[in-house]
Amino acid sequence: MNTLRLAHFLPATAKVHTDFLIPWKESIEAQSNGSLQIELYPAQTLSKADKIYDATTKGLASIGVTAQGYRNGRFPLSQIVELPGIAQNSMHGSCILQKLYDSGALEQEYNDTHVLFMFTTTPALLHTIKKPIKSPSDLKGLRIRRPTAVAGEILQNLGASPISLTAPDIYTALQRGVIDGLTFPWEALDTFKLAELISYHTDLPLYTLSFVATMNKNTYDKLSAQEKEIIDAHSGLEWALKMGAVFDEVDAQSKQQILSLGQEITAVEGGIEHPDWQAPLRQSIAQYLQQIGEEGEKVYALAQSFAQQCPTQ
Repeated sequence: MNTLRLAHFLPATAKVHTDFLIPWKESIEAQSNGSLQIELYPAQTLSKADKIYDATTKGLASIGVTAQGYRNGRFPLSQIVELPGIAQNSMHGSCILQKLYDSGALEQEYNDTHVLFMFTTTPALLHTIKKPIKSPSDLKGLRIRRPTAVAGEILQNLGASPISLTAPDIYTALQRGVIDGLTFPWEALDTFKLAELISYHTDLPLYTLSFVATMNKNTYDKLSAQEKEIIDAHSGLEWALKMGAVFDEVDAQSKQQILSLGQEITAVEGGIEHPDWQAPLRQSIAQYLQQIGEEGEKVYALAQSFAQQCPTQ
């Protein structure tokens, strides 16, 4: 029997854990007749959020599920899917990111692990404690949590002061006044129990957050041929889309919860094409692609092409 330890940073109560990872693990265990057993370690119990990928490459975790952006600069091509305007929702973004990987465009970034599947969150919006954000000028001087360098550059161009924090650290930072707000999808407000600390929301799709579920190479290589077939059957686009569907469902539910609380939501007409927001967001895209170079432009074009092909529901 092979026991595989899966590390991730989301709470054990998160729908991604209860509605996706548990059924995924149970399906693998059932199809292998018990020769594969998966132990789930949520909420950073096996590794800190920003160390999960490294823990997987070193074998501390057999499988890691983590955000690429927590390893700043390590996955620049993968994070192109995070740029404004690429993904409409989680299923859409997950499809785009998985197709980018399957095309070979991202393969060089994961030569030290065995990738199972990739996915993205729904687009992140602005959430603040003390004042509503109706235009970029309202962000001036505000300390806004950012998860990745991509998000940080966007916030900086919008006039905010980005503060780098992993998701599990946000609740305490809000309580202590370390940050004035954050960028998060609706679903993450529920996942990390933040709705009670937030008063204002700006419904503007700034970026998505990319994730990878990946396996230690040596662990995969040592599996039997039959066990590899089972792992392979639980990898790829089908599972990326299933994860995306879970995110999208929770996102819709979480938004309804916010509405029921009577909190103020500012909808930006036209989204990222609104005249007040368009220029700084386009500037963020151009800056990011310039940093990566020619390869980044190619992957960005490919991502836009897949965006036309991928389903949104």
